[in-house]
Amino acid sequence: MYRKILIALDNSPADESILPHVAELAQRFGSALLLLHVADGFAARSFEQLKLAESEEMKADRDYLEKTAAALREKKLAVETRLALGNPPTEILKIARSEHCDLIAMAGHGHRLFGDIFHGSTITQVRHRTSIPILVVRAKKV
Repeated sequence: MYRKILIALDNSPADESILPHVAELAQRFGSALLLLHVADGFAARSFEQLKLAESEEMKADRDYLEKTAAALREKKLAVETRLALGNPPTEILKIARSEHCDLIAMAGHGHRLFGDIFHGSTITQVRHRTSIPILVVRAKKV
């Protein structure tokens, strides 16, 4: 059913809510996983145009992806990682399409009106612009 699942990670405790759900799905369906984090700070958004060096934040994000992938590989799952740079909804959609993903999995932070206005809602933008099924798991409050 799901050959390839993209998991959009934001390098926060919210990721701990989505990973167990997707790991179980992947084990049941024999799915490959693509862990994606979109770095969206100034250095990431300006990386190509200004020919910047990779920032410490980007290096930490890459390390986080690899550490998370290693834990999933210990469960005998096929896992790839990708660090993208730019606008999270745009990059999630672009990579999900180009990698032929069958499911996009994301953790929801539960922002309400003002939170969405100030922070935007990556989930809302992704769900309105894709035909790929989306799994949203509410992040645990910490």
